Amino acid sequence: MLKEYLVKDIPKLKIHGRTTTCREPLTLFWTASGFECNVSGTELSVEVEVSYDTFEPWISYTVNGDWVGRQMLVKGRYWIPLFRGMSPDKIKNVRFYKDLQAMSDDGNSYIHIHALRLDGTFYPVEEKKLKLEFIGDSITSGEGLFGAREEEDWIPMFFSSLRDYACLTAKKLDAEYRVFSQSGWGVLSAWDNNVNGALPKHYREICSLQPGEKNERLGGNAAHDFTSWQPDYVIVNLGTNDASAFEQPEWIDEKTGRHYKMHKNSDGSYLKEDIEAFQTAVKDFLGIIRACNPKAHIIWCYGMLGLNLQMSICRAVFEYIDETEDRAVSYLQLPNMNESTVGSRSHPGYLCHMQAAEVLCQYIGDLIAKKGRFYSD
Repeated sequence: MLKEYLVKDIPKLKIHGRTTTCREPLTLFWTASGFECNVSGTELSVEVEVSYDTFEPWISYTVNGDWVGRQMLVKGRYWIPLFRGMSPDKIKNVRFYKDLQAMSDDGNSYIHIHALRLDGTFYPVEEKKLKLEFIGDSITSGEGLFGAREEEDWIPMFFSSLRDYACLTAKKLDAEYRVFSQSGWGVLSAWDNNVNGALPKHYREICSLQPGEKNERLGGNAAHDFTSWQPDYVIVNLGTNDASAFEQPEWIDEKTGRHYKMHKNSDGSYLKEDIEAFQTAVKDFLGIIRACNPKAHIIWCYGMLGLNLQMSICRAVFEYIDETEDRAVSYLQLPNMNESTVGSRSHPGYLCHMQAAEVLCQYIGDLIAKKGRFYSD
């Protein structure tokens, strides 16, 4: 017989992604956030409440590790079946993923999980021995991983949390992971020179980049408790949009009237003062990440969508290491997108993400082997 369970009444439910401690309901903010459960029974459904102003969120779910569902969510509160008609006594692993990133231009874009409906029993979810955090832009948000190559519409349908390099890396390493990413954003500014699009400004809060009173009420602007979840490795993949800012017109802050622009010299090289400002931002962010994650190894990655700022990122990373004597920091070049690995929206496609995941897995595996830490093929 089906029984309804509020999220707060399911202690064996595993929550994924950075969120608040509130479970009435559980709010999903970030890409790949959601829940996981081990259950017996013949069917399982989830009660969601969905809101947005412009772009509808998408979700995916897996059963026993296999991707069996992906769909657009409409506004309202309703039930979504996750499986039905399965063998009652067998224990099934079910994971629910938010496919769409946190929306910095939509303070009403949320998925809330209220309850689960099940005719079986909940069982504990085994804790992973390895934890990974991925910080990035549209690449890490999974933009361009669905849709034909010629697609250029910026819509949630073309985002995926299960086909990106973060998910692929975590799966191969048998790791738990979280994603902290925003399309178009960078270390110092967004792709269009907008200095408000700097991801480091929001790293210490749960999800402060979403605007409005609703986010405040939901706890998105509250300080994140880093002690509640400490990653073993923090993978940063930022700099692509900072490189784009050098090619774009100036951005004018309507509130202050100030103009912002990353400049190039007449010979095409980067203006010294601007590239130094970018490098300082990289070092400052490394310091923030280290303060929040004192035992993690930090890997700064770059290269899936061009290598324009690689030398500057490397210089900043190595300067940070020399200045702080922090040896648990390194740089890793990822495979660049080409004609055979491009996806939609001129972004890296699934093949490129697979290549990046292979490189990351090998690199992290080597680091783990040196430390004598757990690693699984």
